[in-house]
Amino acid sequence: MDLKLDALIRSALEEDIGTGDITTLSTIPAEKQITGRFLAKESGVLCGIDVCRRVFALIDPEIVFEKFFEDGSTIQKGDVIATVSGNAQNILTGERVSLNLLQRMSGIATRTRECVEKVAGTNARIADTRKTTPGLRVLEKYAVKCGGGSNHRFNLADGVLIKDNHIEAAGGIRAAVEMARQNIPHTLKIEVEVETFEQLREALEAKADIIMLDNMSNEEMAEAVQIVNGAALTEASGNMGEKDLREVAKTGVDIISIGALTHTVKAMDISLKFKF
Repeated sequence: MDLKLDALIRSALEEDIGTGDITTLSTIPAEKQITGRFLAKESGVLCGIDVCRRVFALIDPEIVFEKFFEDGSTIQKGDVIATVSGNAQNILTGERVSLNLLQRMSGIATRTRECVEKVAGTNARIADTRKTTPGLRVLEKYAVKCGGGSNHRFNLADGVLIKDNHIEAAGGIRAAVEMARQNIPHTLKIEVEVETFEQLREALEAKADIIMLDNMSNEEMAEAVQIVNGAALTEASGNMGEKDLREVAKTGVDIISIGALTHTVKAMDISLKFKF
């Protein structure tokens, strides 16, 4: 994980710095020392503070980073999240990458926490999807966990998810499930996406482990849950980020997967200020 994180951060720094931070190098003396504060400009759930610290460590190991909150903490507008002290040129060079990661991860954790709170007391769990920013999946899915959500598949090797195009190409749900059973280890689960009650019954007959109810109304999902009757896990999917999650949870589904947790999230407003 550490090696992957370092590679991710180095790639982001290389993208941002290019051949050099010309503004900083041409305006700030090389020996200048300074201290900055990371300030929360809105309330939310913090995530990515150690990633933020690692950005500066990779630029300059002598930079001192002191955090005042841990990932998963609820922070309030005006809170000082952390301080960073050391060479001014190096701190300025890492400013944007550190903020980009911290703001995005905190935005995802905050959005996830809001969704989790909406279904509190029900049977439903909030889960993410693979609709993540390319290259940032490990950080974005970690942020979902910090917000109290659950992770769906991390990648295509994590489980079988038979969707509409697989069904069409395989010649039907039963054919797809049977072929999957013949070709995967017994330790992997098989999930099938269904859009109709006919497909639902076919998936049940094929003994799918999880059934994804795609773009169904709340009334249809409630009926589907009754039909499944515990024979498989049920997952609500399809623009769930726009739905009344409490009402969706009341249908009895086990999982509500929300792509919007990661693909359309608003970054949390955090700034780095040198002037105290």
